[in-house]
Amino acid sequence: MHYKIFNNKIYKKLKTSFIMMNVKEISFVVLASVVLAFTITLLTSLKSFFTVLLIVFVIILINSLVKKITAFILDSRIDIKLWEISRYGFKPPQMFRKPIPAGIIFPLLIVFITVGKVYWLASLIFEVKANVSRTAKRWGIYAFSEMTEGHIGIIAAAGIFATLFFALVGYLLGFESFARISIFYAFFNMLPISDLDGNKIFFGSIVLWSFLAILTLIGLGYAFLLI
Repeated sequence: MHYKIFNNKIYKKLKTSFIMMNVKEISFVVLASVVLAFTITLLTSLKSFFTVLLIVFVIILINSLVKKITAFILDSRIDIKLWEISRYGFKPPQMFRKPIPAGIIFPLLIVFITVGKVYWLASLIFEVKANVSRTAKRWGIYAFSEMTEGHIGIIAAAGIFATLFFALVGYLLGFESFARISIFYAFFNMLPISDLDGNKIFFGSIVLWSFLAILTLIGLGYAFLLI
């Protein structure tokens, strides 16, 4: 009886983790999808734009949900946000009055500078918070509730791994565009800069970052040579 109740509680929590993207997070996912789809297609045709828009939306959604589930397993939660740059230096005063929406500006800037030859596929980041009450219930006496860089890196890595995994699945099923865009999405988000996933993984575990970087580069090679 107690086992059944326990399983029901776990099921409800896991179910919640799938649908706990709020309206603001979904709006960020949609905005990022539109911007990235525009930079990839440059509106050469409405059909190609909406096709790529759907592909990018699914890629970002999978990436975000896997990270949310991983965060849940690690007794925490994450908020999906638009990538912003708030400072231009290391000293406290060296901050912009308003954060720069890099997740919008970077993709548009790079595609225009390169005349559509290169597109940037990193627009979203995440912030993580430990769930103190859940941690206490699971572990009883627990010495700390802060998320370590290692745990944050694992959450980010789960999203990258899922993106690469579904790229492989898409390629095997014949969805070459989906596979290619997934690989490019993983590549740009693996860059260890600013607040991107790659930076979180790099400082969480350089070994894990190196492993995923190798997988991503292998995938990138296939994207250029085979797809």
